[in-house]
Amino acid sequence: MQENDILKSFTEYLRVEMRLAEHSVSTYLSECRTFLKYLKKEHKEISNIRATDIVDYLVSRQLLGIDQRTISKILSSLRSFFRFCVLENIHQSNPAKIVETPRISKKLPQVFSSEEVDTLLGAIDMSTPLGIRDRALFELIYSCGLRVSEAVNITLDQIFVQQGLIKVIGKGSKERIVPIGEQAIYWLNQYINRARPALLKRRERFVFLNCWGKRLSRKGMWKKFKAIAVQAGLNGKIHTLRHSFATHLLKGGADLRSVQELLGHTDIGTTQVYTHLGKEDLKKYHKMYHPRA
Repeated sequence: MQENDILKSFTEYLRVEMRLAEHSVSTYLSECRTFLKYLKKEHKEISNIRATDIVDYLVSRQLLGIDQRTISKILSSLRSFFRFCVLENIHQSNPAKIVETPRISKKLPQVFSSEEVDTLLGAIDMSTPLGIRDRALFELIYSCGLRVSEAVNITLDQIFVQQGLIKVIGKGSKERIVPIGEQAIYWLNQYINRARPALLKRRERFVFLNCWGKRLSRKGMWKKFKAIAVQAGLNGKIHTLRHSFATHLLKGGADLRSVQELLGHTDIGTTQVYTHLGKEDLKKYHKMYHPRA
């Protein structure tokens, strides 16, 4: 099987068998293309690759300056690729399976305080349709704990304003229903009824539009958020709103399972990182107020 045919079949495997989101499919394909170029340069065949060859490849990538987290993503891509190769009789076994995943130190996610969220959202200029769009967009992300990919792909039929609910399509095309807060509902109504018609150039099912009336891109969203954050005097990313959503819920008394469901996490261990933030606060308050701290 030729390289192009392998990659084409692998793409279908990722989409149909593994049911990965398009962003993940693109990442896996990119990493595998880079790996196949390396094999060609080293005059090695896919069918003869051993675990030691994969380790050599990962070391060569690491020498170029990539971190452990990226190494872990590359290894994950190669494991899926060789699993596919076994199914297609291109390789007898999965050599990437026995390569140890590098240990990654868990960093606590950055979080805005509720006051900082208010400052951020209050810095948006709402005198234009794009400003109203930005307010509705970032209110919704914070209110529902959305990922960037989930926010840009929201369509009109996923929002149920009267019921105060939104249907979110998450990783692996998994659906979840998330309540929308009152502030987000208000600004969504303002945007959909007033601002969106001014941006609309043709029929478009996606909720959030750019100035040309097309779906707002991830890049466009990141660029806009950065400008607003700078204006508000804050340092953070769009994903910080999702982290803040989870942290504020837990601090308010929500149970971990509920937050896991709202975030769309498959593994509750992923959600547990937010409990560490609460522990850090407890340590701080203990040190401040306990007489023998």
